[in-house]
Amino acid sequence: MSFKYKCDTILSMPLLTIDNVSIDFHGRDLLDKVSFRINEGDKIAFIGNNGAGKSTLFRIIRGTLTPKEGKIIRHGNTIVGFLSQNMEEQDFNGKTLKPVRLSEKEQEKTALEMELSTVNPESPEYKVKSDEYSKVLAEFEAMGGYDFDFRMKDALAGLDLADLSEDRDLTTLSGGEKMRVCLAQLIVARPDILMLDEPTNHLDIEAVEWLENFLASYGGAVFVISHDRHFIDKIANRVIELNDGSVKEYKGNYSDYKYQKAEFIKSQEATVKNLEAELEHQLDVKQTMLSHRNISGYHQREKMVNKLQDILEAEKKKLGNDPMKMSFTLVPEDRTGAEDKILIQVKDVSKKFDDDPMLFEHISFELKANQKLFLCGPNGCGKSTLLTMLLGRQGGFDGTVFVSSGASSGFMGQFVPFENEELTCLEELLGRTDMSETQARNMLARFGFRELDVFKKICVLSGGERSRLYLCCLLQEKPDILFLDEPTNHLDIESREVLEDALRDYNGAIICVSHDRFFIDKCADSILGFAGGTAKLYDKYKYYRQSLKNSNDESVKNKKAEEDKTSRVTEAKVTSMNRAQERKAEAKRKERLRAIEKEIAELEQLQADMEASFGADTKPEEYERFAENAKHLEELYDEYMSLED
Repeated sequence: MSFKYKCDTILSMPLLTIDNVSIDFHGRDLLDKVSFRINEGDKIAFIGNNGAGKSTLFRIIRGTLTPKEGKIIRHGNTIVGFLSQNMEEQDFNGKTLKPVRLSEKEQEKTALEMELSTVNPESPEYKVKSDEYSKVLAEFEAMGGYDFDFRMKDALAGLDLADLSEDRDLTTLSGGEKMRVCLAQLIVARPDILMLDEPTNHLDIEAVEWLENFLASYGGAVFVISHDRHFIDKIANRVIELNDGSVKEYKGNYSDYKYQKAEFIKSQEATVKNLEAELEHQLDVKQTMLSHRNISGYHQREKMVNKLQDILEAEKKKLGNDPMKMSFTLVPEDRTGAEDKILIQVKDVSKKFDDDPMLFEHISFELKANQKLFLCGPNGCGKSTLLTMLLGRQGGFDGTVFVSSGASSGFMGQFVPFENEELTCLEELLGRTDMSETQARNMLARFGFRELDVFKKICVLSGGERSRLYLCCLLQEKPDILFLDEPTNHLDIESREVLEDALRDYNGAIICVSHDRFFIDKCADSILGFAGGTAKLYDKYKYYRQSLKNSNDESVKNKKAEEDKTSRVTEAKVTSMNRAQERKAEAKRKERLRAIEKEIAELEQLQADMEASFGADTKPEEYERFAENAKHLEELYDEYMSLED
């Protein structure tokens, strides 16, 4: 640990403490005496397998769930803002972009202003109302009430909602759009701690990158649940992993966490191995003592063996366990035919829907055997549409698509369908293969369905469980081409990494739509990157992103050049204005300046006279008139300075 890290840790003030929190679920300890602190400046990534209890702890911190033991401590006046995956838990007004709390505080401020204008400034009631107003005003300002509109506009633009109008009924938005509005509201509110549960789920790459930059420079603390490893790499300075009910902390980002965890496991496995060897030795010694009738020595060794067994179990527990982790090898393992065989050929393909603008046009590429092609681009650019066209599920396009007649294919979309939702996981797999029950249960176990989980009905499975079951069944069909649409969306980090390793070694062809940058970098042979209404091939994802950046920079440059050109034309027109018009305009300007000077002098004298006359019997209307005069004076000053310039 560096000296700087020590100093930062010491100097950082605690904002929130999770103190020995425990909760169980159906007899299983979901959280077992979990403790850690969120300090000023922390950017914490909270990770763990699906079902580990991350969102449960999130709800406990929020106060919507009560733990069996332990408590949550907010230090001082710490304000915590929450973004939940569940829209019902959000502070969502539905009719306005302003959060409910801010709208209520603004109404409270306005009401107090009205009351103060009717109360005698010398009365005790005025003092009470004034103190109350000062408190409400401070809270309104702390919530960012005064510059809310400006910051909201900036946040919405970054989250790809720049066209959202102020009078839009937000209840008509899609689920993803509502979530982005809630995220924008939270960002603008600027709480001491931003607590975000899977904030990147409904964002495209551009919006994710904007959010990364915002959070990395955010003045408050950040506590985020996420499976997006690239996102964690960009924003985190601490990683807390929840596993088997306990937490372990790592300093740094995701890459730092991976290295530290690998080193810890290596060291811990060596410790366990040494303890096991020592235990075996002591068991032999104990047996020897018994054989030699050394009862006293035997009992001493027995105590030592029991103590060693307890220590060994405690050290093994530190390694944790991963009951939901997927472990499998993709099939088929052997294929015949040349690796450069063309399976799909796309020539000059364009697509539009009815009277809508062109979705994309002039796309051409080839897919060869064993090639892994990833379709990348912003939401709405046509990635999934192109995928369904290649599957033959959508027509009405220009150009040609050739698919090898002998190639079999399999498809997994973002939402996976099952014909009979009343079947169990085991029944579904048995019905789609010729496996025995033992083989099917072993295969399901590789996909995280263990023991009684295999008897769960499909209709009660979570989104992640449905994806895992569908993928399990799909891979038994041994397709030549795998079509995947966001396959990692519902998988935890460890399951994603196992899937990535398997797909990377898969010797069939893959066409995949994905926003997961770690997944793309690890598995893609080439990128079909969408931009400007078409798509081009790139060797690596970073080359595609650089091309987009260069294109955007060029657009900005062209826009500035056009603005400069317009400005020069305008200047030329002004220069060509005839002298008579110029003299007339100058005369009007000087006349207005003299009028303003006179009005300012009169108003300043009036204000001085009024201020001198104020006393205990001054009526509220006089104060209001004084305030109106002051406002008018300010406007005159501004106009005068403008005309002078």
